[in-house]
Amino acid sequence: MLVILSGVAGAGKDTVKKELIKRMENVETLPSYTSRPKREGDIEGETYNFVTREEFEKMIENGEFYEYDVHHNNYYGTSKKLLNDKIASGKIIVRDIDVNGTEHLQDLLKADTKVVTIFLRVPKEELEKRLQSRIDKPSPAEIRLRLSRFDYEESKINLYDYVIKNDNLEKTVQIVMTILKNEIE
Repeated sequence: MLVILSGVAGAGKDTVKKELIKRMENVETLPSYTSRPKREGDIEGETYNFVTREEFEKMIENGEFYEYDVHHNNYYGTSKKLLNDKIASGKIIVRDIDVNGTEHLQDLLKADTKVVTIFLRVPKEELEKRLQSRIDKPSPAEIRLRLSRFDYEESKINLYDYVIKNDNLEKTVQIVMTILKNEIE
C-alpha cells in the first residue's frame, strides 16, 4: 500500500511521516530524488536521494521517475525502481508528495497498487509562523514563494481520500494511524 501525505510546505508532512515510522512496525518511507542542496540534518538515502540538476535531468530522459516536478527551483521525483521494490516488500510506504505528484501517481498506480491519499491542512497564518521558525531558516523570499502556493494546493483537496486539519501533532498522528489500520483491513 502506498500512502501519500500532501499539504503546503510547513504543513507537517515530514513530522507526521516520521511519527508513523516510529510507531508502526510495517511502515517505511521512500525518499524522493532531488536536485536541491543538502541541508543540515539531511541524510543521503533517508531524507532524500541527492543528485545534481544534470543527473536529475538525465534520469528524466531515461524514464526513471513515476512523477517529478520543480518546487522552489529544484527538482523532486519518485523513482520507479525504488517504489516498485518497496511495494513488492509488502510494506506500507508513506510518501510526502505535492498535489501534482499525487494526481499523477494515483493515475499511474491505481490499477495495481492500493493508494491512500491524505491532505494535511494548516491555516495560512499558522503556516507562516511554522515557516519562520523552521530549523533551516528559509529567507523571506522563500517564505513568500512557499505561501504563494497555498491557495493552489488547497484548491486540490478534492483529489484526496482524507483531509485532516493538522493543528495538533498527536491527534493528527492518531487519526492517520487509524486510517492506515482501517485501510489495511
